[in-house]
Amino acid sequence: MRNLADAIENFIIRQLLEDREDAVLVQRNELADKLSCAPSQISYVLSTRFNPERGFMVESRRGSGGFVRIVRVMPHELQEENCEPTVHDLIEHWAANRLISRREKITVAVYDGNSGC
Repeated sequence: MRNLADAIENFIIRQLLEDREDAVLVQRNELADKLSCAPSQISYVLSTRFNPERGFMVESRRGSGGFVRIVRVMPHELQEENCEPTVHDLIEHWAANRLISRREKITVAVYDGNSGC
């Protein structure tokens, strides 16, 4: 029998792969119901397996209609090609996935010397 944490992780990764996207939205309670587990177990997996060290950022909104958005830090296309992303590639990817604001994008681009953003 597989570990429940592995099953939760695999389910989320499958969603990312199916959509061929760099972000996925999940509702913690719905996912917990679907996998027959407690929402706190979903939270545990998100904090331990979907963190920046493993290439993900997680944004959580609590309350009614709350959701969890999981975003790949590095664009999927560059991971497949085993390319080292440029700072510009990462800034564009983060801005497109709303990990940084427009203002942060401009600030980082100017600091990097790439004011063409």
